[in-house]
Amino acid sequence: MRDLAGDANFVGPAALMGDPTRARILLSLLDRQSLAMSELAAEAGVAQSTMSAHLSRLVDGELLTVRSEGRHRYYSLASADVASALECLARLSPPFQPNSLRSYRRSSSLKAARRCYDHVAGDLGVTVMQGLLDRGAITRTGKGPTAYRVTSAGRDMLGDINVRDTGGPPAVVRHCVDWTSDRYHLAGRVGADILSAFLARDWVTQERDSRILAVGHEGKRGIARWLGTTPERLARS
Repeated sequence: MRDLAGDANFVGPAALMGDPTRARILLSLLDRQSLAMSELAAEAGVAQSTMSAHLSRLVDGELLTVRSEGRHRYYSLASADVASALECLARLSPPFQPNSLRSYRRSSSLKAARRCYDHVAGDLGVTVMQGLLDRGAITRTGKGPTAYRVTSAGRDMLGDINVRDTGGPPAVVRHCVDWTSDRYHLAGRVGADILSAFLARDWVTQERDSRILAVGHEGKRGIARWLGTTPERLARS
């Protein structure tokens, strides 16, 4: 048997993520919100007594953090690295198959635009990243998910929506491989600030109790104008 000393030991976190109930818990927290145990139990469709054991394992495994407010305890993903790992695993996995019109619509909406921890994912996230590359706002400096830099033109373009902190560590620009399209969407600090700017302008709104992002008519116009394209082309992306 090969000696694995010194290699990454991913057996523990992989086993925690692999349980269907715990997978639903983790996916429901991908929008960076904190949820109480009762809300997570309803999301996963299990009793609170069952949920308590799952949550304890996820906290002990450092995939979730918990904070107390009075008699209530609220759970959230432990870090952006956990969110990134979930997105990467999603690429390797077949999606849950819609079994009703409601679930089909939800699946389509998640593909169109969703929140992944602190940045935009889905078709909209892919379009934003490609638009920034096409306009020379960001450029690749090598291989790997953090091999980008913001150009002087990019600082001006990002400044148009009041995104100004574009230098220095941590990774200001990085990509994630979007599991619904197998293309890159924008993450890192710039990606988080762009999502904040979109929300502040009401270009996107987050659906209640969901990580789906809705993009209305004015939002499409605003994003398209900022990216230098048309709403029609944005809708086809």
